[in-house]
Amino acid sequence: MKVDFTNTEVAFAPKSNADLKKAYILFKTIANPSVVRFGNKMLNIALKIHFPIDWIVKPTIYNHFCGGETIEESNKSIDKMSSFKVKSILDYSVEGKEEEADIQLAFEETVSAIKNAGTNQAIPFCVFKPTAMGRSIVLEKVSQGAELNEQEKKEELAFRRRVHELCQLAYDVDIPILIDAEHTWYQGIIDEVANAEMAIFNKEKAIVFNTFQMYCHRKLDFLKKSYLMAVEGNYHLGAKFVRGAYMESERARAAAYSYENPIQKDKESTDNAYNEALKFCIENIDKISIFNGTHNEYSSQYFADLMEAKGLQNDDMRCWFSQLYGMSDHISFNLGKAGYNVAKYLPYGPIKHVMPYLLRRAEENTSAAGQSGRELTLLTTEVKRRKLNK
Repeated sequence: MKVDFTNTEVAFAPKSNADLKKAYILFKTIANPSVVRFGNKMLNIALKIHFPIDWIVKPTIYNHFCGGETIEESNKSIDKMSSFKVKSILDYSVEGKEEEADIQLAFEETVSAIKNAGTNQAIPFCVFKPTAMGRSIVLEKVSQGAELNEQEKKEELAFRRRVHELCQLAYDVDIPILIDAEHTWYQGIIDEVANAEMAIFNKEKAIVFNTFQMYCHRKLDFLKKSYLMAVEGNYHLGAKFVRGAYMESERARAAAYSYENPIQKDKESTDNAYNEALKFCIENIDKISIFNGTHNEYSSQYFADLMEAKGLQNDDMRCWFSQLYGMSDHISFNLGKAGYNVAKYLPYGPIKHVMPYLLRRAEENTSAAGQSGRELTLLTTEVKRRKLNK
């Protein structure tokens, strides 16, 4: 069925007039690259010198893109979205922590999030970032086949143990778990572990999901290889799709170390690979569950069309759509209204620790072609519509 992504009344139904105004000001600000660069520089300096920033960050960019500092604080956003048929995925978005105590804290927080999801029907998935479960240098060395020292060998085993325990808990509470993708130089061990965990826990249905970043030019082949592994191993493949999040750093590192750039040659190639992956999965839906994580209207409608052509119901539990909290509400809430399975990624965590995530969101909205402009146009349309209907 055709979904009307232009319906701003549905898209912004959860937002008050004041919320709309704040969102407009925010996207107007981050649409300016110079302002974002300066703001990011100032915030990074403030973080380094421990200057208090909560008073300016929390009511602005933090509240727009995050649910709260804790699971409990995020419940308000979860409940509100659920009332409009859009569910939530709590994402503990603390990044760049390398100390053992921080890694253990991230593990324990993810355990809490999984247990909480098991008791809340408005939370259909749990998620974790692999680099939060082990030091990045260890993941990189294992992925590149480098030799580890004795301490690093222990850390590799600890990483594998943490991932296994999270997947086991997700299986026990019957909540699918998404293993987020990372930079390609960490991805080797992540793909290996994801496939191993799927072979254990996905016998009856997809509980463990690996993430495929389709801006990498070999991911479509890897998807097909993963499917064959699932068929041979008699388990279900859980496949989460995103276009990708690390294009600039991937290209820079490939140039610096003189290896083949892993990124597609252009956006059209990425789009084609992404949509071909969705098609492949729908054709093999008996063995694959699909998590379509996109802010792209065409890919959202295309996936809906594929489902319809296959004779699937809109709410088939093997098919999900997802967008980030604070972005592309016109996709999320209109899909939810049409009866599709939709879940927003809802980041949470202490403000100062979530800042790297927030700065990336600001940069993404500045650099992504048309992202801020699209949000501003939709917000303006809804403000005008409400004025006319007073």
